[in-house]
Amino acid sequence: MSSKPAIVVSSLDMDRIEALIEKMQRVTPEIEKLEEELDRATIVDSTKMPTDVVSMNSVVRFKFAGDNKEFEKTLVYPNDVNSENHISIFAPVGSALLGMAVGQSLEWPTPNGRSHIVEILDVIYQPERAGDFQR
Repeated sequence: MSSKPAIVVSSLDMDRIEALIEKMQRVTPEIEKLEEELDRATIVDSTKMPTDVVSMNSVVRFKFAGDNKEFEKTLVYPNDVNSENHISIFAPVGSALLGMAVGQSLEWPTPNGRSHIVEILDVIYQPERAGDFQR
């Protein structure tokens, strides 16, 4: 893929993610990639978040290009991962999901040096859409 799709991140999510990154002892290549994505994101007020975009605590259905297997995961902060249905924003695929809209896809590197194309199929639940701005 030659160009990256536009991404949208709420100001609340941006503030919280940046605060977590600042507290980290060391920045990994995965975190550097997330920071690159955040740098190119359009930042909007939580009340103006498009309803089809993956935000923190969203339940998203996605797949990897070339594979028919679909995944349904909740994108969460690292301390909130407590089941296999959760994926951390600091996990490679978690970083790829943030800010993406239904129908978009993005090529994302994996820790093993390869890359996958992540395709967003549906945002099943989004806190902003549900009026939950306190998460």
